[in-house]
Amino acid sequence: MEKKNVLNDPKVRSLFFQVVIFLTVLILGVGLFKETQLNLEKQNIASGFDFLKKEAGFEIGESLIEYLPSDSYAKALIVGLINTLKVAVIGNVLAVFLGIILGIARLSKNFLISSFTKSYIEIIRNTPLLLQLFLWYAIITESFPSVKAAHNFFDLIYICNRGFFFPSIVGNSGLTMILIGLAIALVGSFVSAYFSKKKQERTGQQYPVLAINIALFILVPTLLYFFFGESLQFDLPELAGFNFRGGMSFSPEFSALLLGLVFYTSAFNAEIVRAGIQSVDHGQWEAAASLALSPYRTMKLVILPQAMRVIIPPLTSQILNLTKNSSLAVAIGFPDFVSVANTTMNQTGQAIEAVALIMLCYLVISLSTSFVMNSYNKAKALRER
Repeated sequence: MEKKNVLNDPKVRSLFFQVVIFLTVLILGVGLFKETQLNLEKQNIASGFDFLKKEAGFEIGESLIEYLPSDSYAKALIVGLINTLKVAVIGNVLAVFLGIILGIARLSKNFLISSFTKSYIEIIRNTPLLLQLFLWYAIITESFPSVKAAHNFFDLIYICNRGFFFPSIVGNSGLTMILIGLAIALVGSFVSAYFSKKKQERTGQQYPVLAINIALFILVPTLLYFFFGESLQFDLPELAGFNFRGGMSFSPEFSALLLGLVFYTSAFNAEIVRAGIQSVDHGQWEAAASLALSPYRTMKLVILPQAMRVIIPPLTSQILNLTKNSSLAVAIGFPDFVSVANTTMNQTGQAIEAVALIMLCYLVISLSTSFVMNSYNKAKALRER
């Protein structure tokens, strides 16, 4: 009997080629690492992350936490990361909300609404995002009035070429009680929705979940505030010299970045929503109409729940895109994570470490976002017997 050649076995060949490729990549990686280390030593550049403990020595124009130039590079990078997360969270919430509205409007039977929405989507989608950021920044800094002639709304909100200024709440026990109440109401809303859904599946009766949740978000914080908290104090913006002091503010850089990202991403989200709605069989519309459901209730109870299975996967990609596109903030001077990391890299010469930190942070943010969205997608997926 002729002996079988092991090289003719597909499994053996597959394993052999995988080992060869792995060893090749490993050797190239080790060689690249040694060459990089040698070049850094020739230029007297120390490798490692010890530079993060050193004094940063530069200012950051916008920060949610207290920061001074005497703080470390690590804290400066944390400030930049928080700024990036702020833009990403606010931007994605607004972009998804606006995208849903535009996607539904795109399918409107009203010719004016559908035509306007289509024009908006086509123009925004086919214009570079960077150009839109420059446009928004120019509109805010050049078209808005100066500080002295700022638009005044009830002596509470001011709009000028220095940004948007509005009141803020001073932290005390009253604010703490309100935040605790909102957290309790949020948990209560999930519990209410869960048990209402279970009871509806058993009895077929629909419960007013929305009304219950609204009552929770109003009553719980209000009761905790009146029984356990002190009076709220507001810090109002006031004109002082050449700028406003006090309250909260959105700088021109942050405002331009947020507007650009929201309008750009919402155009893509709108097309995703439109495609998801159109993927639902037309018979579902007819079935809802036969039950005398209004167009609003048809969309809310019948169409959108089914369309979400098609909408969520591509919508996840757009959420990730907005987060990564926020790195364009450096073009208009907003101190996001990439901008702060670039400044750190220029001052320390630690280019490899700085780029590695940028990649690591965006990787963690992207994987975390993907995990949350995939979990939600799994919950909404069609379950087959």
